[in-house]
Amino acid sequence: MYLQFPESVIGKHAAEVSAALQFGCEGIADGTMPAPVIYYIRHGETSWNAQGRLQGTRDIALNDLGRRQAVHAGAILADIFKREGRDTSALPFVASPLSRARTTMELVRGTLELPLLDYALDDRLREIGYGVWEGSTLAEMQAADPVLYARRLTAKWTMAPEGGETYAEVQQRMQDWYDSLHADTVAVAHGGTARALMVALGIETPASAADLLIEQGAVYVFRDGGLRKYS
Repeated sequence: MYLQFPESVIGKHAAEVSAALQFGCEGIADGTMPAPVIYYIRHGETSWNAQGRLQGTRDIALNDLGRRQAVHAGAILADIFKREGRDTSALPFVASPLSRARTTMELVRGTLELPLLDYALDDRLREIGYGVWEGSTLAEMQAADPVLYARRLTAKWTMAPEGGETYAEVQQRMQDWYDSLHADTVAVAHGGTARALMVALGIETPASAADLLIEQGAVYVFRDGGLRKYS
C-alpha cells in the first residue's frame, strides 16, 4: 500500500504521521487496530439534578453550577491533552443531542479555545428514557407505584417503566456507538449512558454499574480496557 500526504501536513504532523504509518503496517500484519480512547464528560448540573428528578429524554437546561462544572471539565481536559501532547483540534468531538449535553460541550470547547459549534451530534448518546417516571423524584415514584419501584430496586438493568428503556437496551446502543468509532474521541453525554458504556466495555457489571455515581465536572478516560477519572 502506498500512502501520500501533502508536504504541509507531513511537516506539521511528522511525528503523528510516522506513528500512524508504523502502526498501520503493524495493524495490517496482525489484523488488529488500537481501541479508541474516549474522553467522556457527563453534562453539568441542571435544576432537575439539584431536585433529584429523573430527566431522561426531557430537555432541561444547565443551571449556573452546571455551567461552572462544564468549564471545569474543559480545564481538566486541556490539562490532560497538554500532558499527553495532543493537538486538541485534531480529535473528533461528539455530544448527545439534548441541550444540557450540547451546552456542556460548547463550554468545554470554549475552554479549549476551539470553535464552539464544530462538533457532531449522535442520538445514540441520548440519556436513558425513563418514560412515565421522567420529572419524578424517587420518593414520588415510590408513592405512585410501590410495587414497580420495589421491582426496580432488584432489577434496574432489565426493567423499565411504561414508555421507558432498560439499561440493557442503552448498553446495546452504546456498544453500537463505540463500535462505530474510528479515532480517539471526546464525548459529552449523560450518567446513564456512561454506566451503559462501562458495562458494554466490561469495566463494570450491571449490578455494580446500576447505582454508580457519575460525577459532573469530571473527565472519564476510557483507555486500553480500563477507566480513569480526572476531577
